[in-house]
Amino acid sequence: MTRIAAEWTQRADVAAMLAALDPDGDQCRYVGGAVRDALLDIEAADIDIATRLVPEEVMTRLADAGIKAVPTGIEHGTVTAVLPGGPVEITTLRRDVSTDGRHAEVAFTDDWREDAARRDFTINALFADPRTLEVTDYFGGLADLEARLVRFIGDADARILEDHLRILRFFRFHARFGGKADRAALAACAAHADRLKALSRERIARELLLLLGSAIPIDAAQRMEETGIWRVILPEMKPGGLDTLRVLLARESRMGATADPLVRLAALLPVDAQVAETVAARLRLSKAQRATLARYAAAWPSHGTARQVAADVQPSNHVAHWLLLRAPDDALAAGWDSLKGWSVPDFPLGGRDILALGINAGPDVARVLGETRRRWIAEDFPDTARVNVIAAEVAAA
Repeated sequence: MTRIAAEWTQRADVAAMLAALDPDGDQCRYVGGAVRDALLDIEAADIDIATRLVPEEVMTRLADAGIKAVPTGIEHGTVTAVLPGGPVEITTLRRDVSTDGRHAEVAFTDDWREDAARRDFTINALFADPRTLEVTDYFGGLADLEARLVRFIGDADARILEDHLRILRFFRFHARFGGKADRAALAACAAHADRLKALSRERIARELLLLLGSAIPIDAAQRMEETGIWRVILPEMKPGGLDTLRVLLARESRMGATADPLVRLAALLPVDAQVAETVAARLRLSKAQRATLARYAAAWPSHGTARQVAADVQPSNHVAHWLLLRAPDDALAAGWDSLKGWSVPDFPLGGRDILALGINAGPDVARVLGETRRRWIAEDFPDTARVNVIAAEVAAA
């Protein structure tokens, strides 16, 4: 019998919650990603529990034990227990009554297998007993996990027709776990690619950024090209976009960079801020994300060191990834090393310092201050004494 072993299974607050919900040990099971990741010795991002208890009973039992309960998705059976060590989602076993590709109407059940059958992939339908930590596997998820195979439960076409987002989830999980791609899954994704148009932009953006943030997303990205997914979700993708992504990934590996999904998205697009803005608007990215994607869409400046570039743009913390994507090969290593652990120093002068030089208040102060700062950057951030000299020279000009 396969068992999971993970630190989170030893949490005292989780044990107390389970004692309140399931004193007899037959009402609750760990489920999904936490079980999957424990089997792979990966730290779980979230802990999910499936239960035979209806949501109202979950709320009552948690309240009686003094545990805060939040009905985060109670119409679909989900209650969040707020615990000292982090929240835990508890969802009543469900079966689908009807689906339309975007939403599902569900009914509660007490059948573990029936609940597992409505999940997307075999590797996400594993249960584990909280007491024994033994894994229950109804659909071959353990073997698929061993083979690093992402496979739909049952008929792939049917699973996608239930929820079109499963197309992108397939490629995301393939990017994270996949080795050999499942042919039936690929064929179903290709056949139903156009159904992604019916989904909300926010859902597409979330899955896309998670996929691009995977450690090595290139194989999944290539499969998406072969199955026609990119033409639906990213029609602005440039010819050769995957080649640019490959180069970026190689540079990230060489420099030891952390993954940034936005710079990887920019790698797929032409060097065109307007195109980046169009994509960001359609995907409903945040204001900060839009600004970052637009920055990545610009060409790397032809003059100045990486530090000088960083001092001249806002926000400066994105410059390292911009450099990875756009800087020429001969500037990459030196630029990356110069930015490591460095931040733009504070400019040592202000408006009062310029007024003290005899400059009248108004536009002239801003002009002298701006030109002084420009020369301060060009001279690689000299000390205050030198900046005062520069300011005097600019004021006298």
